[in-house]
Amino acid sequence: MVDKVGLIYADDYQKYNFGQDHPLRPLRLKLTYSLMEKLKLLEHERLSILKPRLATQQEIERVHSSNYVEIVKKLSKNPNDKTIIPYRYGLGPGDNPIFKGMYEASALICGASIIAAETVWSDDDFKIAFNPAGGLHHAMKDRASGFCIFNDIGIAIKHLKKLKNDMKIAYLDIDCHHGDGVQWLFYNDPKVLTISYHQDGRFLFPGTGNVSENGEGEGKGFSINFPLLPGTNNKSFINLFRRTTPKILEAYNPDLLVTQLGVDTYFDDPLTQMGFSLAVYRDIAQTIKTSAREYCQDKWLALGGGGYLMTVVPRAWTIFLAKMLDIELKNELPDSWIKEVKKSVPFEDTPYLLWDRGEKVEIQWLSQPEIARTIMNYTKSLIDLSNEKYIPKLSKI
Repeated sequence: MVDKVGLIYADDYQKYNFGQDHPLRPLRLKLTYSLMEKLKLLEHERLSILKPRLATQQEIERVHSSNYVEIVKKLSKNPNDKTIIPYRYGLGPGDNPIFKGMYEASALICGASIIAAETVWSDDDFKIAFNPAGGLHHAMKDRASGFCIFNDIGIAIKHLKKLKNDMKIAYLDIDCHHGDGVQWLFYNDPKVLTISYHQDGRFLFPGTGNVSENGEGEGKGFSINFPLLPGTNNKSFINLFRRTTPKILEAYNPDLLVTQLGVDTYFDDPLTQMGFSLAVYRDIAQTIKTSAREYCQDKWLALGGGGYLMTVVPRAWTIFLAKMLDIELKNELPDSWIKEVKKSVPFEDTPYLLWDRGEKVEIQWLSQPEIARTIMNYTKSLIDLSNEKYIPKLSKI
């Protein structure tokens, strides 16, 4: 058996494009692929680059209402269709601008996540598959939300459940924004455990993800949220993450792990207020990989997510891919990639290292004793909650 990693990628990812002034720029995917290529990760003998396909309308409608899907299709063909009131569906100026071809662009991302899911589940040679364009976790059943037109994560999970009806799936979300769309889709389903680490909704969109949101009906106790205060740094988060994620996954013992790897927790991200440096993603990646191997039948479906600095997202996801391949990278960047960045994003500071440690932001936040104490106390209470409330229930499954 070969321990392969699948990377799902296509240049057509660039078509999911809300415009040059929108925070979610497809350039970040292009620069990610370029950095992986220049560091020779794409030449690794264990890596296979897989091509995506468009998800069918039937596959999309496993998650989204047929009416909403038809609205997206109509506006995709004619963004100026006067017979539709787009605001009713979360579309229009703001977070989710309408653009020609948006149905096909969204369906491609969903299809890519389906390909990744099928690869991990059905091909014994693959332990991991990564779709960096995926992770659109805010889209709801009948509306777009938070830069997400269709919820590719929910669609991939629904596809997996078609492959095996009684499959147990754990969904882990580390995006700075709460994974609300996925949570609500499976809120009453004990066969899908959702775990979200995110900035506290009192301070950030979408305003949800409280500890009290823990599922309903048969799904009671199968939604777990860790809302974090602004400024939470590497050390505080890793302490929490390492002490909770493996234990929860061990107790649940899923057939497969799905992760949303948003990296907008970076301290300088323009849309968030967290305190991570790039170094933290090395630790997160290792913890996830070990947990998937030991507690999730060694099956890991990885999807992208948020991150709004064009120079940060490529480095973070390259760090994840290197960990997937068990490669130790040097803390340096290829000169050719640095030149590409200078040309593509002259408005951002040019990086020269693959990862940083963010000492300045940690001092900035933790120099305030009251914030430091709050973070530590909050972290402890969440650890206690996961140990005492959720683990016993999950272990009875």
